[in-house]
Amino acid sequence: MTAQLDDLLKCLDLEPAGIGAYTGHCLNAGWRRVFGGLVVAQALVAAQRTVDAWLPHSLHGYFILPGDPALPILYEVDTLRDGQSFATRRCNALQNGRAIFSLIASFQKDEPGLDHQLPMPEVAQPDTLLSEAEIEARYAHLLPAAVRQWFDANKHPIETRFIDLARFLDRKARPPVQYVWFRAAGPLPDDPAIHRALLAYMSDLTLLDTALVAHGRTIFDADLQVASLDHALWFHRPFRADDWLLYAQDSPNSSGARGLTRGLIYARDGRLVASVAQEGLIRQSAKGAESHIKHV
Repeated sequence: MTAQLDDLLKCLDLEPAGIGAYTGHCLNAGWRRVFGGLVVAQALVAAQRTVDAWLPHSLHGYFILPGDPALPILYEVDTLRDGQSFATRRCNALQNGRAIFSLIASFQKDEPGLDHQLPMPEVAQPDTLLSEAEIEARYAHLLPAAVRQWFDANKHPIETRFIDLARFLDRKARPPVQYVWFRAAGPLPDDPAIHRALLAYMSDLTLLDTALVAHGRTIFDADLQVASLDHALWFHRPFRADDWLLYAQDSPNSSGARGLTRGLIYARDGRLVASVAQEGLIRQSAKGAESHIKHV
């Protein structure tokens, strides 16, 4: 296990702070605000701790204010319902007494049912793709500084493999589709709750950036203000977050300074294990703004 992954797992092991309350700490990743995926994951952990053995099947959250990475986050969980098959929890994340994120999560007793899924796209396997270290070594001189920093393998608790690296190099407009393999950067304990929390964390990686593929842009562009506004995640089937997972992403729309993105997450054996949807702020500076619509 890498030191970065160990730090992340420690951040996900929330400290009790009273009845239905927990305290979480942030990773110091050099960001000006708390990474949204961390807040989603910590809120899920907090909500799960107030439920017995039932499994989360969906969560829906809104990002309200940017979080300060230097401050702890207080998670307060309310029990909305404990039924015979489903339980519902609301979790608010607070800093300085103000809500920065609000989550509603639904839990279900395990039961059988009808089963179908969309097939996994046919893409290159992760062991045939360049690692972050290989990308940095081969293309560092061609990448903008912010992109080069992202591919610094020593700074991430998550390994990623991009199917299409060309978009970071030529900046051409493409159909708003992106495929990324990811996994925890080391073996994890067997507890499924840890794997669900890691997947919640990873589900916010690269997703909003897919809306910019259609415009030949990336979230690293200095004239763009990019931030997640909401996040929805559905768990479908068991998985391990330390095995490679394929994140198949698309963006059906960008308008009104917002981009809508969706993702399907597959285990390497082709099982669909989770689905994700997110809308985010994509605001251009006055200098970089354009007044046309791209049809893709």
